[in-house]
Amino acid sequence: MESIPTPPSSEITPESLYLSRRMFLKTAALAAAASVLAACAPQLTGEGTASSTQTGLPAYKDERGDPATSYADITHYNNYYEFSTDKEAVADLAKDFKTSPWTVAVSGLAHQPQTFGIEDLLRLFPPEDRIYRLRCVEGWSMVIPWQGFSLADLIRMAEPMTSARYVRFETITAPDEMPGQKDPFFPFPYQEGLRLDEALHPLTLLATGVYGKPALPQNGAPIRLVVPWKYGFKSIKAVVKIELTEEQPATLWSTVAPDEYGFYANVNPDVPHPRWSQASERRIGELKRRDTLLFNGYAEQVGQLYTGMDLKANY
Repeated sequence: MESIPTPPSSEITPESLYLSRRMFLKTAALAAAASVLAACAPQLTGEGTASSTQTGLPAYKDERGDPATSYADITHYNNYYEFSTDKEAVADLAKDFKTSPWTVAVSGLAHQPQTFGIEDLLRLFPPEDRIYRLRCVEGWSMVIPWQGFSLADLIRMAEPMTSARYVRFETITAPDEMPGQKDPFFPFPYQEGLRLDEALHPLTLLATGVYGKPALPQNGAPIRLVVPWKYGFKSIKAVVKIELTEEQPATLWSTVAPDEYGFYANVNPDVPHPRWSQASERRIGELKRRDTLLFNGYAEQVGQLYTGMDLKANY
């Protein structure tokens, strides 16, 4: 497959963010600024990054035989707007973020709502290895060896009511530690949502580690969602609230830019972003682009969730 040129600079986060800030200053309206914001934008990391074996870490591969992205890239190339819109600045800004003590409240339409300390979750649900592909909406991807447990196990412990149809997630509010949360462009705290059947799917993970180590703050520590068949912005980080609801919850990106970031956000090469194609992607650490797979390659496992649904209308 021929290499596809990197998208123009007008589609890269720094320039688009700069333009959106100018628009915001002119209009003082969130909606006007949101139209030119992106959840993430096409950028490249430096080449020649050390592999996992060179750093003394296990040489993980996904089920397709693709090697895991290097630990250095996974921990130093991060979309985490609560800290910064600059991917390569997040790790340094997040290094002192406090991940303990930490609690996760499971509430809403549940017969057994509970609040768990992170140590309780690790005791109740011993972490297991999951090697998943991560596909960013902007066209880059990674293979990440996570450690964590099925979200379904936690939800079932809360005993959902029959009226529960969705699950809403919320990130911690900590602007003193997360400087990006002071940015007026975004309606923080970060919120995300899934349909209940998506949340209960066996692939849906609450991750607490990476490469056999506890996750670092820049990766969403101490606990984050991972939904591997959806674009990365659905996998909310630093989760403190999980709420069972009857109505579809609002999410950050579908609130600020609904024409660009839908509620479902399933990886789909046939549904382009309004400003770039989703037909191919660049794996971090590689030079060439590769074809994007429907549902990020997990169609066999999750396709039945969307039987009869128009995937273009429900993007």
